Amino acid sequence: MPLAFDSLSHGEIAFGFFNIDTDMLLLEHYFFFADQFCDSIAGMAQADDPASCRDNWVVHIIQPPQQVGDLMGAIHGIRYSGFIGAVYRRFPFPSRPADFKQKPDGHKNRELVASMIESYGAQCSIQVAVQEADRTVQIGDYRFTFENFQALIQYVWQGGYPRWQNEEPPEYVHHMRVHLAASEISLYNTIHL
Repeated sequence: MPLAFDSLSHGEIAFGFFNIDTDMLLLEHYFFFADQFCDSIAGMAQADDPASCRDNWVVHIIQPPQQVGDLMGAIHGIRYSGFIGAVYRRFPFPSRPADFKQKPDGHKNRELVASMIESYGAQCSIQVAVQEADRTVQIGDYRFTFENFQALIQYVWQGGYPRWQNEEPPEYVHHMRVHLAASEISLYNTIHL
């Protein structure tokens, strides 16, 4: 479930997994897959110096915003609007509370979810850049303090809310953690995972 995170540019914004059967994340109006997030973080963590900590992410943007859908309506099974509604129509919220866990094999549904979002959003490239001088990170339109960016990484490491099923993240998340621990850049090596 996406949670509210602080940004310098837009105040509180939503970030996180929005369905336990997919590994897609949303960052306010950007939609992208978790392995791209983790691989990018791992790669930037291994940069020789903070000035070269930048990457481009391929994301989907859904316009108009109403086409994103109603997450709470979809969770409760009462309103399946927009992209999120289409995902929940295919992968409904579990009936047993104990089954509400982020599935580490959500990548198995990636092809289907990727084809679904094509009907709702346009694909584009955004830049991600670390600014060591003022200790900020820019992700497309959004700017974060180091601490708030680290909170996004911790969220993915934990499997968000409700956490990873069996407390076992997928391999790409473990790969990210290894690279964070080995980084010489303070943004990355000070994250407590």
